Amino acid sequence: MDAFADKLGRVGAWCGQNKYLNAIKNAFQNFMPATISGAVGVLWTNVLVNDSTGLGALWSPIMALKVLNPIFAAMQYATISCITIGITMLLASEIAEANGETGAYPAVLGFILWMMVTPTSFAAKDLSASFIDKAGKSHGYTLGDFINVTGAAAKNKITADSFTYSGILSNYTAATGLFTGLIVAIVGMELYNMFRKNDALKIKMPEQVPPGVARAFEVLIPTCLTAIVVGAVGLVCQLATGAELNAFIFNVVQKPLQSLIGNNIFAVAILYVIISLFWCVGIHGNNMVAAVKEPIFRPLLYANTAAYTAGAAQKDIPYVMNLTMLQMFGEFGGSGVTIGLVIAILIFSKREDNRTIAGISVVPGLFNINETMTFGVPLVLNPILDIPFILAPVVTLVVGYLLVSSGFCPKIVLEVPWTMPPVFLGFLCTGGKLMGAVSQLIVIALSVVIYTPFLIAYEKYQAKQSEAE
Repeated sequence: MDAFADKLGRVGAWCGQNKYLNAIKNAFQNFMPATISGAVGVLWTNVLVNDSTGLGALWSPIMALKVLNPIFAAMQYATISCITIGITMLLASEIAEANGETGAYPAVLGFILWMMVTPTSFAAKDLSASFIDKAGKSHGYTLGDFINVTGAAAKNKITADSFTYSGILSNYTAATGLFTGLIVAIVGMELYNMFRKNDALKIKMPEQVPPGVARAFEVLIPTCLTAIVVGAVGLVCQLATGAELNAFIFNVVQKPLQSLIGNNIFAVAILYVIISLFWCVGIHGNNMVAAVKEPIFRPLLYANTAAYTAGAAQKDIPYVMNLTMLQMFGEFGGSGVTIGLVIAILIFSKREDNRTIAGISVVPGLFNINETMTFGVPLVLNPILDIPFILAPVVTLVVGYLLVSSGFCPKIVLEVPWTMPPVFLGFLCTGGKLMGAVSQLIVIALSVVIYTPFLIAYEKYQAKQSEAE
């Protein structure tokens, strides 16, 4: 056990010290207030002030607030639908800070580099529109399906391809472009740092020049060279593959990872075993895997949010698993779903010390904070209770997966604060659906059942230890 704990400790130490993993984790954490604000916007326009899918269908007076819907719709678009921009800028700032840079300029440069590999001109015939029919089925069309150029215009060789428009598609600003933003921010900032530290590339200004102006000239050449290199990579990718860098990374990296891990319950189960193993030796397992988990599962959540916002039926919401679904079924009460152990102790425990720790842990556990249990019982390096600590979240996730995929539980479509108490979390993240709350009650009860026999065995062991002393 000691050798195993030592190996896990070394892995944890490496993850904790890794510049890129830390930067990705921090970028997502720093952007969290924005994504939750966007979820509030979705709740307002789809659950509250909505006369077809929300409270407005039951209580019409609330529709007087419909005049405010554009505010909340804009809030949702500027956060959830533009997450790639925010994460790219935050990640660029984190990498630059780790390299010794200061100020806001690296974040701006990160956005510039991302823009350089993002298409901004498109054929008008590719403009798309969709609608939901009475059966809840989604139908999509492009302008090219309807354009038919004839007559004089056709003689002048003006066709559907002649009409273009400029802008940034939400396909790139939303979660589908996330991996491109991550890669561009990391590679771009490392290139910038390499050029920045080369004294031969610095334009030295006289001492009487203001410091701000002097610094601007000092980073001028490194900025130009970084932009040229990133732009060249984007051009080579387009010439070699026929697809822009954003589409290439999505198809080669992001999409396969989401298929391999993101919608694979077995891969998710392994991921949560790893998280629990880290916790068993006193290392924050969620922090260790956050840099891997968030880029894979957050885009799945936002794809569901987009479908839900568009009014799609449950069967047309694409993903069963996503970031909030994992929180709902695998992290309620904290890692290891330890609220099940808290309840088991309060019901079955005969030891005053365990009941005291459980009593102290009730309130934090309701907000998904479980350090009082993890280090108080303790669960760390506890062979008996570590078994259900590893087993319980895997079982509850599998059951949650079955509940959602069978249609018993509505698909999870919204991000809510990770501190949201269980049951309320299930209700809100499913778009205000009662069966979401019921589903979370089911897995809470299941976690109690899993922990109870091991708790009884552990208390027998404690009693024997007390007698031996």
